[in-house]
Amino acid sequence: MSTNDGTQKVRENGNGVELPPMQRLIPFENKEHNPESYEDMQLDYSPLLFSSLERYLPPNMLSLPRDRKVHFLSDILTRYSPQGERTRVQKHRKYRQQILSSYEPRHKEVYTMNAANFFVPSFLKAISENTEESFRSILVEPTPGVYTFEVFQPKFCEMLIDEVESMERWVHDRRFHIICPNTMNKYGVVLDDFGLETMLHKLMNDYICPMSRVFFPEVGGLTLDSHHGFVVEYGVNRDTELGFHVDDSEVTLNVCLGEKFYGGDLFFRGVRCDKHVNTESQSEEVFDYAHVPGRAVLHRGRHRHGARATISGNRVNLVIWCRSYCIDQD
Repeated sequence: MSTNDGTQKVRENGNGVELPPMQRLIPFENKEHNPESYEDMQLDYSPLLFSSLERYLPPNMLSLPRDRKVHFLSDILTRYSPQGERTRVQKHRKYRQQILSSYEPRHKEVYTMNAANFFVPSFLKAISENTEESFRSILVEPTPGVYTFEVFQPKFCEMLIDEVESMERWVHDRRFHIICPNTMNKYGVVLDDFGLETMLHKLMNDYICPMSRVFFPEVGGLTLDSHHGFVVEYGVNRDTELGFHVDDSEVTLNVCLGEKFYGGDLFFRGVRCDKHVNTESQSEEVFDYAHVPGRAVLHRGRHRHGARATISGNRVNLVIWCRSYCIDQD
């Protein structure tokens, strides 16, 4: 912004903090930049969102003090987020604070990434080698664009299920109304709301992203920077099946945690854009997958799928919707 005498006028946000004149985010992620953590700051948006967006700051802003970066990014989020969305975010932040101030974790070890205790050795070896060859050595591609592989140790699956059950007891005892995992599943828990956001973000960034860069580069696999992590439950007195749909993600990780169940197969019916999401499937696009505890399914969010009825027992799945700011802006 310039004044009539040709000098540049300093821009300020609503708090009187100077902002660089008319700066904008760059269109591509700076992968070499290591963003700061904002976990200790009181923010209107997720701290992980600020860490993700920091990689899109102009080069001359990367060395600014952290509070300056927060004010700049907050200004952008405020200007470009609809009022209704800002209100929703603020309400959700208060909702999450209510949970985190009262809920006492049962298994604190699941809240911090401990790769040796979480993952099976074959998966860790493939990630450490970080090549397409190493990834293909542990996975199966039973139909184009759907990858399955062993990922979690049984002990971790058991602990996470037990933690979810502890969350649900806390909800019941407090008569606290929690937000459903998504618009289709009525039973389950949004893990991010109970303090697992940081751990799941690291899971996405360090363990899902390396594979997504290889197998889904055209749909944001190179630039995954945010997520929605939740557990869903199927069986007696739970959801029974899940209708035909696409996910609100670029890439989805779906891992069966257990328990004993019969039925509940995933069915896939091909990738479609919004305009053609309800078109008929071709025979080569039809594929059914039977869940195995500890085994993951990785696929595009736009890969149409659903879940058949769980006929007996109970099935619990961890689902992480991985998203890309770059793709969302296109």
